[in-house]
Parts: sequence; structure tokens; C-alpha cells
Amino acid sequence: MVYLVMIGASFFTTVFIHLGGGTLITNLVLGLPFPDWGITLAMFIIVFIMGAFLDWIGILMIVVPLFTPIAAALGLNPIWFAMMVIVIMQTSFLTPPFAYSIFYLKGIAPPEVQTADIYRGVIPFILLQFIGIALLAIFPQLILWLPSLMGR
Repeated sequence: MVYLVMIGASFFTTVFIHLGGGTLITNLVLGLPFPDWGITLAMFIIVFIMGAFLDWIGILMIVVPLFTPIAAALGLNPIWFAMMVIVIMQTSFLTPPFAYSIFYLKGIAPPEVQTADIYRGVIPFILLQFIGIALLAIFPQLILWLPSLMGR
């Protein structure tokens, strides 16, 4: 099943990009009358919403070819952008309606633990992750510090 998703997403992405869809989307988004941070925030919100409904493989197969050229045109650091996408996706896996992480936890929890209990218990973690995302957005060096040491 996972391989079929990867093959289908790869096929779609390849055809879409080769037909010029990626360039069209990049030019369309960059032509919008929004500041750079507004476009970046919109991309992160889209990733978050996709994470509430789709598996991570499908998200990456769609988002990477479409959003990476936009992020590069906005002058965003590619490492920072990739890590932000990953953290936002991980946060979205804790939120309904599908909440993959919650269902994984429910699968290993004792029978007396209800799904509603897990939903209530995950709220503080979602809030902490939003705070973490805000800190990573405000202070990009939190992400870029360790990779900067690898080039020395």
C-alpha cells in the first residue's frame, strides 16, 4: 500500500512538474500581493491542514516539488524551511480528524484508556509544539546552529 502511494504520488508529481505546473504555481504564488512572511505562513498552514488528513509520504510528494521553489524564490534557508515543514507536519499528526499519532497510541494503550482521554491529554503537547514552532520561526538559528558547525 505504501509503495502504491509513493508510485502514484511520484507519477503525479513528475507529470505535473514536467508539464510546467510547478513554474506556474511558483509564479502565481509569488505574484500575490502578500509579504514574504504571509506566503511562508500560508505554506505552513497548508502543510498543517494536509497533515490532519494525509499520510506524511503523500504530503512530502506534493509539498516538496511545489513549495521548495517558492521558498527558494523567497530567499528562505532550505534547511530551515525543510525542518519547519517537518515539525509542522509532526504537530498536525496530533490533531483531529485523523490524528495518526493518537491512533498509534490508542493501539498500544490499555483497554480502559479511551480515545477521548488521549485527545484531552494531547492538548498540552499541541500547545507546546505551537510555541516551539513560533520560537523556531522567530529564531531560525535554533535550527541552523548545528548544521552551520558541520561545514567547518
